[in-house]
Amino acid sequence: MSQVTLFLRSLLFALVMLVATLIWAPICFLAAPLPYNKRYYITSRWNVFIIWLAKVLCGIRYQIKGYENLPDQPVILLSKHQSAWETIFLLCKMTRPLVFVFKKELLYVPFFGWALGLLRMIPIDRSSGKDAFAQVITQGRKRLADGQWIIMFPEGTRIPVGQTGRYKGGGARLAVETNTVVVPIALNPGECWPKNSFIKKPGLVTVSIGKPISPEGLTAVELMQQVENWIESEMRVISPDAYPATASKN
Repeated sequence: MSQVTLFLRSLLFALVMLVATLIWAPICFLAAPLPYNKRYYITSRWNVFIIWLAKVLCGIRYQIKGYENLPDQPVILLSKHQSAWETIFLLCKMTRPLVFVFKKELLYVPFFGWALGLLRMIPIDRSSGKDAFAQVITQGRKRLADGQWIIMFPEGTRIPVGQTGRYKGGGARLAVETNTVVVPIALNPGECWPKNSFIKKPGLVTVSIGKPISPEGLTAVELMQQVENWIESEMRVISPDAYPATASKN
């Protein structure tokens, strides 16, 4: 496929996504008085549409491995982070409402951030240090008690394909503090929807869900090490050409 074709398809995708966002945001505001599960469902239809749009216009298909590993109980999802794609995809494809832990500045993004503010997420002020994590613990307990799932990206930011970021321990600390199992997720959407790239490329995204890991008897450091080992090993299974053969994780 030529670069011109890729650009035109990506441009059309961006324009349709913008229009969809402008339409969906007011619908989300109108849904605000509804019970939370209905409000979440209505809001997440935007995500369903965008994933479908990316498939139709940009050729970004997906497959899910290990979907049966998702337990019917509160969990903390700890996911690889390569692209904006997974933040859209995971919200509408998991079996329970998700609670994202994100920087509060996202709430100020017109339309998108406003609609996000209507959901039970955990916005944090990263400059607050320990106070920010205390907020995650307090609100995290409430969300887990409500039966929702918390999702965090241990690397903290989107990491280019074939690279590994520094895994931060916040998600593991939350799991240990709340005695909640974690579910690791490996995925490779950066091959189709790269970080900071306008061009979207056709391809197959693999989302691989690992088996739950109990925090019982583990420190946060030990738990996060198990999560990192599984995710990075699995990345070399789903994206073998992106990693040097000598860089295998065990």
